[in-house]
Amino acid sequence: MNQPTYRAGIIGLGFIGAADQTSGDALGQQVENLDGTHLGALAGNPRVQLVAGSSRDPGRRSRFEERAGVPGYADWREMIAAQSLDLVSVATYTPVHEEITVACARGGIRAIYCEKPLASRVAEGERMLRACRESGSLLAVNHNRRFHPNYRRLRDLIGESGLGELTSVNVQWSSGRLGNVGTHLFDAICMVTGRRVEAVSATLDPAGKPDCRGPAFQDPGGWGLMRLEGGVMVSVDASDYARVPMSLTFNGSEGRALTGGDGVNLEYWDGRQEQWPSLRNEASGMDRAVQEIAAWLDGRGPFAYDAEEALHVLESIVAFHVSHDRSGAWTELPLQGEDRNRLLNSG
Repeated sequence: MNQPTYRAGIIGLGFIGAADQTSGDALGQQVENLDGTHLGALAGNPRVQLVAGSSRDPGRRSRFEERAGVPGYADWREMIAAQSLDLVSVATYTPVHEEITVACARGGIRAIYCEKPLASRVAEGERMLRACRESGSLLAVNHNRRFHPNYRRLRDLIGESGLGELTSVNVQWSSGRLGNVGTHLFDAICMVTGRRVEAVSATLDPAGKPDCRGPAFQDPGGWGLMRLEGGVMVSVDASDYARVPMSLTFNGSEGRALTGGDGVNLEYWDGRQEQWPSLRNEASGMDRAVQEIAAWLDGRGPFAYDAEEALHVLESIVAFHVSHDRSGAWTELPLQGEDRNRLLNSG
């Protein structure tokens, strides 16, 4: 029996959206170092037919048309109106995620694959989720560790007390940018532990590192503590100019797990060690996400990652800013009042 093919478009034809190295050069990053791109994941999936893309930038459109062999639109609204799309990747800057996602949901697009962080404000993210619930659309967020088999295996190991009782988590990285980088790691912590953040105490880095996405954005790093459900504490070390490897350590009463990329090292206090090698050469996190989106479109059960979790991670990051403004005072989640409209000025 032939399986259906789903028509897809990409809004935002830059670095992560269209594997555009010219855009990557402006950011000082290499496409080859990414864990997939929207173009690669959509065009490389036999169940998906990439039919169009959209960008305001004529150079990006031209390069996309040459690479993908499909038309590029200057206006994403025109693309949605002209193409009968089942799936849209939203690979734009964060401030326009809400407008585009809501329009896609209300326009009857069944699946929306959105870049992280989810939105610029918690209230914006809430409206995105509400629009998708009302239309029955899937909202999938590109926190790629959610789709890696090793992270799911580690989640299961910790959930089954494979490290004993979870005692603490440590996370560090070297580029600051709580919104753009921290979102991946905070989401991984929530996923692997199965616990949400209850409170945050934080200090932002005052270095004022220029944002690679331009002067319109400011996304500092910082230091802090997060208290998870059940009282498990997370220490965060993520200053703007640190020179430390990205790492996540999950500490338990019987051992610890060390990761950061997509391989995992296990060290048990009785001397045993175990290594789970990277599986990225088999498929990227984005490849796996698109596979699962196609399965959801088929009607083969629920999607594994509820976008409500991405909203919670956004709220945790905003709480870092709120706590900083209160001299590091513990800030409880959920945020209240105007804090839900606090701007996360992340690109």
